[in-house]
Amino acid sequence: MKEFLYSLLTVTGEMSPYLLLGFLIAGILHVFVPGRFYAKYLSRNNRFSVLYAALLGVPLPLCSCGVIPTAIGLKNEKASKGAVASFLIATPQTGIDSILATFSVLGLGFAIIRPVAALVTGVCGGLLVNRLIKEDTDNTPTNTACCSESGSKLWRVLHYAFFEMMQDIGLRLIVGLILAALIQVVVPDEFFLRFGSNALLQMLVILAIAVPMYICSTGSIPVAAALIMKGLSPGAALVMLMAGPAVNMASILVVRKSLGNRFTTIYLLVIIGFSILFGLLVNAIGLNITPLANLDACCAEEGVTLSPFKWLCTILLTLLILFALFMKFFGNHSHDGETDNNTTVYTVEGMHCSHCEAAVERAVMGVPGITSAKASAPRKTLTVTGNASASAIRTAVETAGYKMSS
Repeated sequence: MKEFLYSLLTVTGEMSPYLLLGFLIAGILHVFVPGRFYAKYLSRNNRFSVLYAALLGVPLPLCSCGVIPTAIGLKNEKASKGAVASFLIATPQTGIDSILATFSVLGLGFAIIRPVAALVTGVCGGLLVNRLIKEDTDNTPTNTACCSESGSKLWRVLHYAFFEMMQDIGLRLIVGLILAALIQVVVPDEFFLRFGSNALLQMLVILAIAVPMYICSTGSIPVAAALIMKGLSPGAALVMLMAGPAVNMASILVVRKSLGNRFTTIYLLVIIGFSILFGLLVNAIGLNITPLANLDACCAEEGVTLSPFKWLCTILLTLLILFALFMKFFGNHSHDGETDNNTTVYTVEGMHCSHCEAAVERAVMGVPGITSAKASAPRKTLTVTGNASASAIRTAVETAGYKMSS
């Protein structure tokens, strides 16, 4: 237990300054880059819209579920299918927060190759979609205007960075850190070399585990570092960092329903194929990394050796995550059970984060007769006030890519 705690503290201490900085930059991007800026450059059915989609998506801190409503919003804004595919593939693989965290744990080489791989994969996937799938001719306008946010810009930056994002990925980040510490303490050294030194076999095993699971791009970093120290090849670790965050079973089902079977097939094959390609490339060029060089020393009897600044960042990050998660799961219950003749609570499946909640609320607020809508991902509920019919609300929810079961 002592070794586990030392390992957990060391990994958290090394990542915390970069995570806090990454969250802050993500908040700045969220507040100062309007949503329609993205749609403006993605509406043309050509190679430039595909490139712009990938370039715009790489720094955004959206997970594989959070990117779905954003991509559907772009589709409703008449972005080309190639641009939507490029955005869907490139965005969840990385983000400004995970780039900085990757640098802190895996070094400069991985911090560079990870966004480059996401960019190339997104562009190639978008170009394939443009070539193989015809654009829809439906020009029906869709209401995708984003709900206005109150408060000063500074408050909105801080609220998004250190509250909303903490709610979205905080739990998965904690799970990733705990898994990394457990792997470091429990898994024998050179485990993956005993399992098989065939790098391609390692990649296929990682794909079989990572693709259906929901893996956070930031929370996967310490897990990858711990696995590398146990003998996993750097290329196989990159496969996990690319394919794991980019796709999961829930996102596959939503993409299939919203964008079709052929789109989904290309989407999956590009992610799997290019993750293996870049993994083999990393192994071929001999990218040598020693993740968290002081991790082995963390289990020494003298304990963890972190600078005062890293201790401060660790404490601050921990408190912010705990507060955000407490509010997510235990806060905002004041209206539970309170209904009137114009208020109805529905069950909505498929919401995982604040981006999902915002997408559902935005879609329902576009229904005539609705005066308010509040979605909760943890409780899978949608509380609606207004005189719109249930069928109209269901249609709006399903158009946004989610399922209303009652």
